Amino acid sequence: MNAVIKPNGELTLRTLAMPGDANAAGDIFGGWVMAQMDLSCGIRAAERARGRVVTAAVKEMAFALPVKIGDTLCIYTDIVTVGRTSMTLKVEAWAQRYLSHVMEKVTDAIFVMVALDNTGKPTPVPAE
Repeated sequence: MNAVIKPNGELTLRTLAMPGDANAAGDIFGGWVMAQMDLSCGIRAAERARGRVVTAAVKEMAFALPVKIGDTLCIYTDIVTVGRTSMTLKVEAWAQRYLSHVMEKVTDAIFVMVALDNTGKPTPVPAE
């Protein structure tokens, strides 16, 4: 019996994969998927930092499955660690296949986000 794999983290973003985001074969560009993951990390980290954040690093990322036109891309984020000015997030991208309830994990990555003050300098992440 196969175990059901479910997303880890908090659902942070859902968006529709459109033809303008795809190559001629109907596969969504990896850069578009990565941009949605970055956007999700920005949302989640800004909420945690209660302010401005930037992406400092993206660790290894590999695509297991393609995203197709019409799929709903679902991005899940989990804040793994909080340092003095930075946060490390585990991010998973899942495709809800077009007109179905089938969810498949497309990729995952580790993003490092840094909190900034209003002058653009790193600032401490507040306690929860």
